[in-house]
Amino acid sequence: MQTFTVKTTGRTDLHDITREVARAVEGTTVSEGACLVYVPHTTAGVTINENADPAVRVDIESALERLVPWSGPYRHSEGNAAAHVKASMMGFSAMVPISGGRLVLGTWQGIYLCEFDGPRTRKVHVRVLPSV
Repeated sequence: MQTFTVKTTGRTDLHDITREVARAVEGTTVSEGACLVYVPHTTAGVTINENADPAVRVDIESALERLVPWSGPYRHSEGNAAAHVKASMMGFSAMVPISGGRLVLGTWQGIYLCEFDGPRTRKVHVRVLPSV
C-alpha cells in the first residue's frame, strides 16, 4: 500500500488526486487489476467525476451545501456534523480498473479527495490489486 498526503485549502475542497494515484499505480509491476483509493477520515471522502471543467466541482460543492447545510439542527457537538454527512454521501473509497499498467478512467474523469472539514492535511491510501 502506498500513502500520500493532501493539504486542502478550504472547509470544502474537491482536490484532484488523479496524478498522484496514477503515479502510485505506475510505480508497481501490476499491468492488469484494480486500484483501491481510500481515505481514513470521517469528514473527507473520495469520488470520481469530471476533471475538464472546474465548474463541475463548484456545482457539486454547491449542491451538497444545499442538501446538507453547514449550520443545521444537528446533535453532533463538535460543530462539523454536516461534514460527516457529506463524507458519508460521497463515500470513503473508489475502485478503478487497471489495464496495461494504467488507470482506466473515462476521457473526462478524475479522482477527487473531497474535503468537508478543512483546511486540513489528509492521508490517501492507494492499494494496487493484481488480477488473479
